[in-house]
Amino acid sequence: MAATLLLFIAIVNYTTSFYGENRLMPVSLVMITAAAFMVAVYFPNFGALLKIGGLMFFVAAFLSGYGNWLPQVEGGFPPKEEKLEYSGMTAQQLADEGEKIIFGGVGKNKEQGAIGKGQCPLCHAFHAGMLGERAPNLNGLPERAGKERLDDPKYSKGKPAGRDYAQKEAFPGSGTAENAIEYIAESHACPNCYVVAGFGVKGTNDKESPMPSIHKPPISLSIDELVAVDTWLFVREGRDAPSFEEISKAYEKFIPEADRPKKQEEKSGPPSALMADGTEPVDQILAKAQCVSCHTIPGIPGANGTIGPKLVEGTNAPSRIKDKDYKGTAKSTSDYIMESIVSPSAYVVKPFPDNTMPKVFGQKLSAGALKKIVDYLSQVYEGKEPPKIS
Repeated sequence: MAATLLLFIAIVNYTTSFYGENRLMPVSLVMITAAAFMVAVYFPNFGALLKIGGLMFFVAAFLSGYGNWLPQVEGGFPPKEEKLEYSGMTAQQLADEGEKIIFGGVGKNKEQGAIGKGQCPLCHAFHAGMLGERAPNLNGLPERAGKERLDDPKYSKGKPAGRDYAQKEAFPGSGTAENAIEYIAESHACPNCYVVAGFGVKGTNDKESPMPSIHKPPISLSIDELVAVDTWLFVREGRDAPSFEEISKAYEKFIPEADRPKKQEEKSGPPSALMADGTEPVDQILAKAQCVSCHTIPGIPGANGTIGPKLVEGTNAPSRIKDKDYKGTAKSTSDYIMESIVSPSAYVVKPFPDNTMPKVFGQKLSAGALKKIVDYLSQVYEGKEPPKIS
């Protein structure tokens, strides 16, 4: 009777699955169970064995039949990532997206080493009392932008020709910022248009900024993403953020249409948490990691930074390993370079202060990217032709 009941349940649940495969398993188990008990009746010598086997198949058939009776969930590929419509977001939603872009996730703004696509924490601090060696602390920026920066005589509000910086305007005819919203937009689009005293490239008398234009490669934030970042700067301080349209208009003033990166929804492929995955040539890896902004690296275009030491590691590494102040464990040039990327405090090159270089590149660069950097820098010697880029 039990076998007959299970057979009925199995037949009722005999359907075609979502993958095009039928459910014959519970049917076959029930049939075997019924056959085992029937044979046990006619062949008593094997009755005990067949009954034990029948009981096992009975249990298996029950569990399988019950499992098929439960509602089934269709499998397949995960759903496509929804396109973000920034223009329709609330201020808080925009701020959350901005925090993701800056730090890599909501709530990560106080985590040590949290860095998102914008790479802002590589240079800036964001909380009161924290000092940044390479860029100003952005705590209180919305208020400071209007009350201090625009009133600075060196800013030359409305008179770009009077500026004494590496750039007069973001582009010819763009003019200068007239309010705090525009100041923040201009500082992102044209960092060389105004340099906060003490944070310029060494040797330029604060006339040139080490910061790249973040709407250009390798960071390439779209205007929508920049709006989200600026919204977070307001919201996180409890201030009413300007509207999406107001901030967008500010960026459109300083970024010509031809230079505007595509919006996120027009880009192909999922975003990567890595700065570089190792498939890029070494010069692109060094640019994406912003090494070129801080170091002078022979053979790498645009690598003229003076915030960190010149990277001629083929020459420098052997002597630094032998230095009495060396705290690391490297035994070779390649090991030293890798260690200096992952644990920069193992040896601090004088006169540069400790903790100038972020300790995040071990997590933000793939093993392949790190290897390319190490292979290249280990072949760079003072006074010799640098290796070819690969």
